[in-house]
Amino acid sequence: MGNTTSCCVSSSPKHRRNNHSRLEPYRPEPELSREDTGCNLQHISDRENLDDLPMEYNPSDHPRASTIFLSKSQTDVREKRKSLYINHFTHISENKHYPGPVRRKYSSCSTIFLDDSTVSQPNLKYTIKCVALAIYYHIKNRDVDGRMLVDIFDEKLHPLTKSELPPDYEKHDPEQKQIYRFVRTLFSAAQLTAECAIVTLVYLERLLTYAEIDISPSNWKRIVLGAILLASKVWDDQAVWNVDYCQILKDITVEDMNELERQFLELLQFNINVPSSVYAKYYFDLRSMAEANNLSFPLEPLSREKAQKLEAISRLCDDIYKDLRKQAKKRSVSADNLAVVRWCPAIIS
Repeated sequence: MGNTTSCCVSSSPKHRRNNHSRLEPYRPEPELSREDTGCNLQHISDRENLDDLPMEYNPSDHPRASTIFLSKSQTDVREKRKSLYINHFTHISENKHYPGPVRRKYSSCSTIFLDDSTVSQPNLKYTIKCVALAIYYHIKNRDVDGRMLVDIFDEKLHPLTKSELPPDYEKHDPEQKQIYRFVRTLFSAAQLTAECAIVTLVYLERLLTYAEIDISPSNWKRIVLGAILLASKVWDDQAVWNVDYCQILKDITVEDMNELERQFLELLQFNINVPSSVYAKYYFDLRSMAEANNLSFPLEPLSREKAQKLEAISRLCDDIYKDLRKQAKKRSVSADNLAVVRWCPAIIS
């Protein structure tokens, strides 16, 4: 470090023979064309830039874009609030002393209510419930405009069970409980985490955006299965193998799972990156949807032990940042080495 010769000019036999000779200016070598190298692979810069797509059509990549499931749930939420408002005043008119149900716990000076779900450690049970609710709204409020259908997700062509499907299977939307049981069974058997459920929803919406397809009663199980399969391999260090899912779903074959994974990746254009900002957006949008649908996370009073842990973590973080501030800010600085201290992230390889 600091040696301009070693940093800017690579050593060569000519320089080793005459160390006192004047260094020649650096001339970059001409770039070889793709035909000269004999490689016909598509360069990453030649691919379609997904960031050029409108933000509202690409929520799984843009952290500031609104999620699709949240916008689709708004219509039903307004109708539910209107019906609750009407029922509430109906009960008041029938019974003047009706106090109304207590729907939510509120903190006071003596008691603080907190839930055990955070963006880094979500609650598994309620996260799966929220993801199942988001999938339910996707199916219920889907766009019926003749969008493209992908055969690999069609349960009639690739059934998950040997039992015969009803003739009008695609006309009946599944209930939220049915979706929750299907997702919970896969997560319980494969021992997946709550973070994997959020990534599953990200991949599901990315598939619907990239492939321009809709999730319907005839393909929702295989789309969810493919998203869970991919999310578990990307997120968890010890991923579940495809053959393990065949032990959970007894009537599916390994070849079918492999083909499902391959086509899912191709439709995603092999974009499996989930930025932390996108992950946080989906987490908080799930909480917003849950609160609007009276599916709040369980609140518990703040105990003495939990308060002491929070205080210890806060004190530890404060000490760490206090030491960093002391190192960065000095009382006196030499004029020869005058520099402005700036906070910026660094990647050390």
